[in-house]
Amino acid sequence: MAVGEWHRCPIGLQQDPVLRAWLTEPDSLTARCQRHCQNFRVRLLKSAKAMPLADESPRRRLAWVREVLLECDDVPVIFAHTTLSTATKGVLTRWLSRLGSRSLGSLLFSYPGFQRGAIEYCRLDNRHPLFRRAAEHAENTAYLWARRSTHRLGAQQVVVTEVFLPAICRLK
Repeated sequence: MAVGEWHRCPIGLQQDPVLRAWLTEPDSLTARCQRHCQNFRVRLLKSAKAMPLADESPRRRLAWVREVLLECDDVPVIFAHTTLSTATKGVLTRWLSRLGSRSLGSLLFSYPGFQRGAIEYCRLDNRHPLFRRAAEHAENTAYLWARRSTHRLGAQQVVVTEVFLPAICRLK
């Protein structure tokens, strides 16, 4: 798999079954993290209007952007980046702006109206802006695996990208 390209399958990850299991988790990563640690925390890094990344939105219109770290026992394990277009108004805009340090996953997987799209996978390196942001919270690494999916609620959709930090592999 080429670095920086999003695919429907995490090609090239057969040699690391622990990371592959996390990357392909079909349910909430928040819930899975909570099962694997004593103290789970969502640390809010950013919640503001900003431009989405070029590979998130072809129109590049202003969006609500939220970035958090999922931490297990005070160790960052996942960097999450979420975008929601400001062009379409709805309940998602209000919910996202009020989440604070609460988990978006707990909302997405508990509210029955959400529909999740296909999950895509990517191996990020220092050419991708999300790698650079996520790597600030990780041990020295040349690349990081990420996954992305779209969750729809009515006319609104939120794009969720989760970047897996090396410490995730220490959670069994």
